[in-house]
Amino acid sequence: MPSIELLLDDTAEQELRGEWATLADAGLPSQARHTGESNRPHVTLIYSETPLEPPPISGLPLEIAVASPVVLGSARRGFVLARMVRATHELLAVHADLHARVAREARIDALTLPGSWTPHVTLARRLTPPLLAEALGLLDVRRAIPATVSEARLWESTTRTVTPLRTL
Repeated sequence: MPSIELLLDDTAEQELRGEWATLADAGLPSQARHTGESNRPHVTLIYSETPLEPPPISGLPLEIAVASPVVLGSARRGFVLARMVRATHELLAVHADLHARVAREARIDALTLPGSWTPHVTLARRLTPPLLAEALGLLDVRRAIPATVSEARLWESTTRTVTPLRTL
């Protein structure tokens, strides 16, 4: 299924990859374990249950802050450890504009709709409560990571293809 994602500048990406590596080096679940060429820290704007045509993105470049940890999911399915992205007016405007243009032609996952969306960058998935506690103890998440977003992509999970998106 397709998703539309914002990509971070090289400095922020390397800092987040460092957090992925810290978790992996401790033997914990980590996004670093996904070795596919397209695996990068990103912020998902839309996740669709139906195919999407690559839409242009407005409002870039955009300054964001990758901030405090957030725990998503459930103990039954495994927790997701992520860092929240501060929801600035500008970020919310990019998100809302994209949804206004794409939502008419797609079945969008409810968790990525305006008003329900939690902007974040995933660090690890499938964590049990003890692993989650260990992961939080390893990471220094007291400081926000400043980032510039100037690129977006369409990721198609079924074909494992990436399409860079044009900016308006």
